[in-house]
Amino acid sequence: MRWRRALVVALVAIAAACGGATGPEVRLTIRKGSSFREAAESLAAHRLVRSARVFGIYAKLRGHDRSLRYGTYVLRDGMSWEQLLEALRAGRGIVHQVTIPEGYPISQIAPLLADALDVPAESLDAAVRDTALLHRLDVPTPTLEGYLFPDTYIFPDHATAREAVRVMVERFEKEWKPEYDARLRAMALSRHDIVTLASIVEKEVRRREEGPVVAAVYLNRLKAHIPLQADPTVQYALGKKPGRVYFRDLRVNSPYNTYKVTGLPPGPIASPGAASIRAALYPAKVPYRYFVAHPDGHHEFRRTYAEHLEAIKLVRGVARADSIKAEAAARAAERDSALRAVGLKDSVRRP
Repeated sequence: MRWRRALVVALVAIAAACGGATGPEVRLTIRKGSSFREAAESLAAHRLVRSARVFGIYAKLRGHDRSLRYGTYVLRDGMSWEQLLEALRAGRGIVHQVTIPEGYPISQIAPLLADALDVPAESLDAAVRDTALLHRLDVPTPTLEGYLFPDTYIFPDHATAREAVRVMVERFEKEWKPEYDARLRAMALSRHDIVTLASIVEKEVRRREEGPVVAAVYLNRLKAHIPLQADPTVQYALGKKPGRVYFRDLRVNSPYNTYKVTGLPPGPIASPGAASIRAALYPAKVPYRYFVAHPDGHHEFRRTYAEHLEAIKLVRGVARADSIKAEAAARAAERDSALRAVGLKDSVRRP
C-alpha cells in the first residue's frame, strides 16, 4: 500500500509542477457554499486542471482541501496546481463584476457598487463628492452625477469606492471624443450642459432613434426661453422612481423642477449612455417644441401647443382603444377557459 501512496504522491507532484501561467485568461465563479470538490470540477470544466479528482488529492496532501474563498476568479490557462491552490486559498484572482445600466442616477448606482465591492455606503457617498475629480471634469454640482459612465465593470478584489468611481469617470472621459469639444463651441454650450441634456434624453427615450428628435425639442425650447417641462427632472427633484407625474408633483420647489425654472437644471439627473450624449450633441433638424408618449414608449412630436393638445387626444384615444381590446381579449380568454372546463367535466361524466 505504501508504494501505491508513493506513486500517487509522485504523479500528483509531477502534475502540480506543470504550467507557467502564460495562457489566456479564464473566468470562472466558485459559488458561495461550494465544496472543494465542486471547485475542482469547475477548474477541470474550464480546462485549468486535467483531473478534478487528482487535483483534489493534491489539495488534500497539501492540507488545503478545506481552504476556499468564494467569488468570480480571473485565472490564466497554464497556471501550476500550486498557483491554482494558492489562488483558491487566498482569493487571489477574485474580481467583482457590476453592470451599471444607462439612465441610472447615483442613488441607484451606489447600492450596486456597495454590494459588488462590499464597501460601506458612506465611502461611496464620499467618493462621488471627490473634489479632485469634480475639479478635473469642471463639474459645478456637488456630486459626479452623470459622469459615472454606464457600462459593465470588472474590479479587482479589495477595490475601494474611490478607485471604482475613478475608473467609471475615466471611462466617461474615454467616451468623450475630441471632436465633441469643437461641437460644444459651435453650439455655445458647455460639456456640463450637454451631459445634463443627455441625461434628460436618456430618461425620456425608449426608442434610440428618437433620441436626436427629443434632444432637438428641448434645444428648441431653450432657444425660445420656454421651460423644458421635463417630467424626469421633477422625479429627480422628488427622489421618485420613473412613473407618472401628478399635478401636485409640479409644485415642488427645486432648481430641478423644469416646470417652474426656465433653462437646464443645475446638472445631470442620471448617467447618460453614449447614444444619448451623441443625440444631445447632434440633434435632429426639426421644428418641434412638444412631444407626448404613447403607452409603448414612442412619441408624437408637434410644432405648436394647439397641435400638441390634439396629439394628446390622439394618444389617449389610442390608449383607450388598446385598453378596450385588452379587456375584450381577457374576457374572451376567460370565457374560453370556462367553456373548456365545462366540456372537460361533461366528458368525465359520460359513461
